[in-house]
Amino acid sequence: MSSNTLSLYHIIKEPTVKKEKTPVLFMFHGYGSDENDLFSFSSELSEELCIISVRAPYPMQPQGNAWYAIYFDTDKGKFSDDEQAIESRDKIANFIDEAIEAYNLDKNNVSILGFSQGTILSYAVAISYPEKIKNVIALSGYINEGILKEGYKDSDFSSLNFYCSHGSVDQVIPVDWARKAPIFLKKLGITAPLNEFMVGHGVAPQNFYQFKDWLENHI
Repeated sequence: MSSNTLSLYHIIKEPTVKKEKTPVLFMFHGYGSDENDLFSFSSELSEELCIISVRAPYPMQPQGNAWYAIYFDTDKGKFSDDEQAIESRDKIANFIDEAIEAYNLDKNNVSILGFSQGTILSYAVAISYPEKIKNVIALSGYINEGILKEGYKDSDFSSLNFYCSHGSVDQVIPVDWARKAPIFLKKLGITAPLNEFMVGHGVAPQNFYQFKDWLENHI
C-alpha cells in the first residue's frame, strides 16, 4: 500500500495483529536509495507494527533520492548541506504528525529506523523533538550536531531509547564517527552502547536479529 496524499511519498505495511492503539515504525533510507530499500525488513518485524517507509524529498540522477545534498569539494573534501538537512529534519517531524493522524496510530509509541543518511536524520529528529519519538534504531550513521534544533539540551529525553550499530570496517562512514554517539547521548542522560559488526556499510544478519529483538522489547 502506498500513498501520495501526505507531504512525503511513502509505502505502508499494515499490522497483521490489530491492537486498540497501533504502534508505528517509520523507516528512512540512505543517500541515493529509496523507500523500497529498508522496507524489505518489514515482513520479519513485529506483526503489531504499522510500518511506513518514506522516500527522501530530493530526487537524484539517474535514480535514487537524498535527504540532503553531499558535495565533493577539492579544498573542503566531502561536506553536507546542513540547511537542506535541517529542512528535511522538520519535514520528517511534520510527516510523523500527519501520518499518525491519517492512519490513526499511537502517538506515544513511535519508533524510527534509519540507515546511513536516514540515521543522521533520525538522530536529528529524535534529539530535536524527543516528545514525538519513543525508539530510535540508528544503523550505520552518526550524530551531526550542526542539524540539531537550537535549545535541544533543555528537552526531556527520559522516554527516548536508542539502538545504535555500525560496521567496524565501514568504508563510507568511519566507525569512529559512530563511536561518538554513545558519548554524546550519555550527556543527555541516555545510555546507548554502539553495537559493532564485522561488516562494511551495510546490515549484517546478526545485526538485523539484534535490533529486531530490541524493538520487540521496546514497543
